[in-house]
Amino acid sequence: MHSPQFTADVLSDGMRERDFTVGDVPGVLWSPVSGADRAPLILMGHGGGTHKKHAAMSGRARLLVRGCGFHVAVIDAPGHGDRPRTAHDEAEIAELYRARAAGEPEGPVVVRYNAHLADLAVPEWRATLDALQALPEIGADGPVGFYGINMGTAIGVPFVAAEPRVTAAVFGQHWPDALAAHARRITVPVEFALQWDDEHIPREAGLALFDAFASKEKTLHANAGRHKELPRFEADSAVRFFARHFGRTVPSPA
Repeated sequence: MHSPQFTADVLSDGMRERDFTVGDVPGVLWSPVSGADRAPLILMGHGGGTHKKHAAMSGRARLLVRGCGFHVAVIDAPGHGDRPRTAHDEAEIAELYRARAAGEPEGPVVVRYNAHLADLAVPEWRATLDALQALPEIGADGPVGFYGINMGTAIGVPFVAAEPRVTAAVFGQHWPDALAAHARRITVPVEFALQWDDEHIPREAGLALFDAFASKEKTLHANAGRHKELPRFEADSAVRFFARHFGRTVPSPA
C-alpha cells in the first residue's frame, strides 16, 4: 500500500490544504485548520476537462470543511490536471470537439470516454482511500462519503458500487448507459441532482439513472435550467446531506 506523500502544506481560505501523491496520482486534501480529532472524509470527483483544485472543488471543500469539519480529498482523474494525456485521451477529446462543432449529440462520446476513465480511476480512488485512512486524523474506521457531478458521477458510481467503505453519496448529471448496472449495486443513501432542461442529457436519461439506484433512501433534486446552470445551493444541500448521515451539525446562516 502506498502512503500519501505530502508535497505542500499551507493554510488557505481558512482551511489546511495539503498536496499529496499516492503512487503517481496527484491529489489535494483539505482539512480543518485546528484540532487533531478524527472527522469524516468526503472524496470528491471533479468534472470533465477540469482538475482537483478547480473553483468548484475548492468551493465545495470550503463548505464541507469550514461548515462541518470534514476532511475533503480530490485526485486528478486520468488525463486531467497534473496528469499527462495519452493518445487515447487526445483522440476522444478531438472527437468531442468535432461532434460539438457539427451540432451532433455529445453523449455517445462522453459516455464512452468517461467509462474508459472510470476503469482507470476506480482502482486509483481505492488506493487513495487506503492511504488517507492511514492518517491518524482520518483513521480506518471513520465515515466516508463521495461527492461527484458530471464526470465525477461517471467515476463515482462504479467506485461506490465497488467500495463498501463509502456509506453516503451525492451524484448527478450523467447518462445511465454505462452506469445503470453499477447503480443497481448501490444501496447507501444517495442524493441526485439533474437539470430539467439539460440540452445534453435528456430528462428521461437522468431519471433512468436515478431510478437505477437500489438505495432505500434516495432523493432527487430536479432544477429548471440547462446543463451548466446547476444552482449553487445544491452544494449547500450536499453539505446538509453528509452532515445528516455523519452526525454533524451545519451552522445556521448568520
